[in-house]
Amino acid sequence: MMCKTLVLSLGLGLGLAGSALAALELPRHAELDLATARQLANASLAQCTAAVSVLDRGGNLLVTLRADGVGPHNALASQRKAYTALSSKTPSRLFAERARNNPEAANLNTLPELLLLGGGIPLFAGNELVGAMGIAGAGGASQDEECALKAAQNIGLRTAL
Repeated sequence: MMCKTLVLSLGLGLGLAGSALAALELPRHAELDLATARQLANASLAQCTAAVSVLDRGGNLLVTLRADGVGPHNALASQRKAYTALSSKTPSRLFAERARNNPEAANLNTLPELLLLGGGIPLFAGNELVGAMGIAGAGGASQDEECALKAAQNIGLRTAL
């Protein structure tokens, strides 16, 4: 009888532990998909002649396009601007200004993934960071940023919290 009680108790304990694990709910996050990334890239190139890169929330490259006549170095620059905006959740122009004004941040320009120039913007769906976009080669940092902002606005993504 004692053995039967022990087996029933053990079985009940394992069953309850299994239910607790099954009830665990992980956070869900909005995702920037390839179709939206393509819309962003196309909206950008409709605004300016440049290179554009779109990253998802994890920093993975979704799409890079370079308009005819734009220097090949701009493809990498657009990706690095997007990564800078994503990792800082701040437009790359603003992040660069803050870094220039803070002596303790002077070494940020030594990180190969970052590019402290305007043209990268974070992308938010509601209050959630979903990715970033970088533009390079549109004629200067302010033109790059303006092009990115217009493209994001055209498809309904926010660029600030």
